[in-house]
Amino acid sequence: MQAFGKSQGGTRREDMRFLTGQGRYMADIAPKGALHGVFLRAPVAHARITALDVDDARALLGIRAILTGADLIAMGVTESVYAITLPDTRGGKGAAPHRPILAHDTMRHVGEPVALVVAETREAAMDALDAITLDYDDLPVALALAPGGDTIHPEAPGNLALDWRLGDADAVADAFARAAHITTLDVRQNRVTAASLEPRAAMADWDNGKLHMAFNGQGVWRLKTELAKALSLDPENVRVTTPDVGGGFGMKVMVYPEHYALAAAARQIEAPILWVAERGESIASDNGARDLTSTAELALDADHKIIGYRVRSTTNLGAYNSQFGQNIQTALFSKVLTGVYDIPVADLHVQAVYTNTTPVDAYRGAGRPEAITLLERTMDMAARELGITPFDLRARNMIAPDAFPYTTPMGETIDVGDFARLLHRAEALGDAAGFAARRADSAAKGLLRGMGVSYYVEAILGDSSESAALEFTPDGRVHLFVGTQSNGQGHETVFARYLAELTDVDEDMIDIIQGDSDLIAQGGGTGGSRSVTVQSAATFEMTKTMVADFAEFLTRHTGAGPFTFEGGIFATPGSNRRFTLVEAAELARHAGEETLLRHDARITLEGRCYPNGAHLCEVEIDPETGALRLDRYLAVDDFGNLMHPVLAEGQVHGGIAQGLGQAVMEDLALDADGQILSGSFMDYAMPRASDLPMIGFESVPVPSKTNPLGMKGCGEAGTVGALAALSNAALDAMWPRGVRHVDMPLTPMRVWGWLQEAEERA
Repeated sequence: MQAFGKSQGGTRREDMRFLTGQGRYMADIAPKGALHGVFLRAPVAHARITALDVDDARALLGIRAILTGADLIAMGVTESVYAITLPDTRGGKGAAPHRPILAHDTMRHVGEPVALVVAETREAAMDALDAITLDYDDLPVALALAPGGDTIHPEAPGNLALDWRLGDADAVADAFARAAHITTLDVRQNRVTAASLEPRAAMADWDNGKLHMAFNGQGVWRLKTELAKALSLDPENVRVTTPDVGGGFGMKVMVYPEHYALAAAARQIEAPILWVAERGESIASDNGARDLTSTAELALDADHKIIGYRVRSTTNLGAYNSQFGQNIQTALFSKVLTGVYDIPVADLHVQAVYTNTTPVDAYRGAGRPEAITLLERTMDMAARELGITPFDLRARNMIAPDAFPYTTPMGETIDVGDFARLLHRAEALGDAAGFAARRADSAAKGLLRGMGVSYYVEAILGDSSESAALEFTPDGRVHLFVGTQSNGQGHETVFARYLAELTDVDEDMIDIIQGDSDLIAQGGGTGGSRSVTVQSAATFEMTKTMVADFAEFLTRHTGAGPFTFEGGIFATPGSNRRFTLVEAAELARHAGEETLLRHDARITLEGRCYPNGAHLCEVEIDPETGALRLDRYLAVDDFGNLMHPVLAEGQVHGGIAQGLGQAVMEDLALDADGQILSGSFMDYAMPRASDLPMIGFESVPVPSKTNPLGMKGCGEAGTVGALAALSNAALDAMWPRGVRHVDMPLTPMRVWGWLQEAEERA
């Protein structure tokens, strides 16, 4: 049996139910009569609570419960919200201040949950919010993206939560001492929010001593573990499930305070409680993303070869550690720090600070877009300073195909790659040679045209292990249990179609079972572009074992054999006995061999895979208004063997659209008091279909050697490549007018301002 056959085609099997309103999202699954939960949230960024009186609210008609931080403490629910910490250069690990489920004595960011109201209707719950008395004394608000100022947590004096370093500082200093040229670039990466189509939501129920938590997340097992710990429950008495999910993008991976509070309330009143966030509530309470400043330095020799790379970053954690907050701009950033270039030595130094803002965590790419954006913008600047093309500088420094497996100075081992091939393909396919003529045409219309290129590499993250299980049902259907969780990517299609290809079972008879901790004992969830690669590898291994087991059974049961499996049929030489897999399962059922009706496998991949590619785009800017229009976009990607080309291209399109959003218009802006200025879609701009041109896509596969399918994940790649390509294009457009630096977002006001400043300097 081969791990990989033909690329899948066809439409997504999920689409019919989604497009006809048959999807089952969190708001659809609540039982009749479920109670409604709403949260009282901090109205200010930093204050000491002096009074929290809920008595009048509790007395209102229809109110079933109100929980405060003090109530949770009285119930023994005192766990800090789950978060990891990293080693710190100062010794030990980064700061780990307690993050309460409900703010008890101090509110530390706008939108922090303070109380949970549970009522028979949402309207009654909202009325109760107005009846709660919350008094507080303001405290100094710390927003600076730098250590120092008024301390938010005593565990982190001066708000320095983490000082983290990786690389060889001495070797890098030596490289810079002998460099023929040094390029230095400061880059600010703006704060954004995920803005998933379906806001965060959850429902908790307590029935006969068992907690059931349903939430629209990206994996059920971490939440199961944390709820059991926080509520002092046996893990067997906690079930976590996930229905259809309307977008996650990393933001829905995490365990949030609301999950703990809902679980505690459900146990108290023994009734199902549904909470669905409003959009403004989501913007205020969902984990933010990006929000860092970096200085990059490239040291090059006289032949324009990079001999050293140094990065200094300061990153915003928000008011608390979120689940992976300390990890994003440090360990994950480092995975692709040196990109696709043969850079011998590198040094990364990161300081993470607390501010009175919503916590910051993973969002599409999680550290890798930030690292690639910084590097690829610096590469463009170096090419300008050296007077060579951005294509030439990149190609000159790319890791050669015969150098793999290649270990980067950050300790990552990239298995395969043919980077220059993809770069030159993008240069040709994107007609870089014809850019000058297109720029002249734009100039004739009074517009500034710029071309931007970036070359990205991704490091596929998340659990390298995964489980798959298959069960034959009495009605002839096949259930495939998976450890990942679809958030709209089309996993149901990919997994069912792949199993059908391996086994010749009718795809329509295959059901994908996901997101239920009672049915699936272990899984890695969805994140880091891992899902299709690792889950399909697990399915392949499970299928191999299953086929071998059935072949042995048929040989033993029929007295003929040995049986082999080919083309979906078990057969043996010299006999006309032939069985499909479903027929063999039915035969086993009648023979009483129940163990053959379920098969399980768990695999661990040998290493990461590293999708990569070249992004080339062109923008036009109106100098009179500062408006930027994306005119052309091309992605030439190496995702290894493509499981489903249409879905892969769709993931690229979606990633580029989110990259355009951050690069050009999205900005979660705050005032000096920490109040959110872009707290609704009236103010928080996101791209529309009309903002994007037709996106060119070409697959140039170099199969990975770290998984049996030769695949490389594609879910986040579009965003990883887009941010630098768009920023480089905008700067290229304005360079002839004297603009020498840009930062995201490239809004009309900022673009116009840069042009005006350049004109005044001229």
